[in-house]
Amino acid sequence: MGLALAATAARPAAARTRIGSGDVQRLHTKFAEIIAKDHRQGGSLSIENQALGLAGEALGLLQRGSCSQRIQNAIYATAASFTSSAMWAATDGRRFDAAQRHFDRASSLAGMSGDQAIQFRIWSHAGSLYRHLARPVDALAANDAARRLTLVRRDPLFGALGHARHAAIHGVHGDLAAIRRCMGQAEDAFDRAASDEPRPVWMRAFFDQAELHSLATAAYLAAQDYATAEAHAHRSLVYLRPNLTRSRAITTARLARAQLGQGDLGPAVATATSIPGSSMDHPRVAGMLNSFTRALSEVAPRSPETRQWNEFTNARRTP
Repeated sequence: MGLALAATAARPAAARTRIGSGDVQRLHTKFAEIIAKDHRQGGSLSIENQALGLAGEALGLLQRGSCSQRIQNAIYATAASFTSSAMWAATDGRRFDAAQRHFDRASSLAGMSGDQAIQFRIWSHAGSLYRHLARPVDALAANDAARRLTLVRRDPLFGALGHARHAAIHGVHGDLAAIRRCMGQAEDAFDRAASDEPRPVWMRAFFDQAELHSLATAAYLAAQDYATAEAHAHRSLVYLRPNLTRSRAITTARLARAQLGQGDLGPAVATATSIPGSSMDHPRVAGMLNSFTRALSEVAPRSPETRQWNEFTNARRTP
């Protein structure tokens, strides 16, 4: 018995699986699929859960295998990326308590990764989360955390996104001077950004002239500068890529509200009814259209346009 135990103890432990760049690339491919799905469906619980599952898959690799420090950092960055997508899906879907939990986890993972690009995404998304929660002080502080990263000084495109999101937050305060200043900084940084600079897939997937004008639309609409908001919305829709379904619906809803704010009832209703039915069910779009309905009823409760809109929305609810 003693010899048997000794022989067993002498056997070498099974070698741990070696994690390499191929594993990281496979995770990156799955992350790109999450990003594409988000821009088509945005805000769904299925995307949130899938992203969380993939974050767990990434972290599971570290528990089962061995790797270099560089690969370990890349795995943590990927797990943070998936968790940040879960955070954004929850924010977009108005599940704010879940979004806050995902933010806490994502920021911890990003800190362990040392990857400033994903740190920027997470803090910038936190700014958007707090803006949607009507907590502009927290939103500005979170977005400032993103804008203070050295990455922003190295790559003006990150600066452009940070400045434009700052403008949107200032819109909650109705601070037109701050909006103009931040949008001016955003446009200047965007013009200085090199188009061939390598950037993460999440940045390449959405940030361009269309998004710049979309954030300006959000800022000026919140500040009730409806004419300027309408101008930026039209420009955003011209530049918008065809695959960004959720973004098109959101910008179109903002355009309708900007037209209504100027008393253009007919164009406003025509714009609102042009949003595809499937996009109208997105939580953010639905919230915007509910706000549109209330504003229209307040401005012109007995107008033909209000009757037309009410008939349209009632018909959508009828099975």
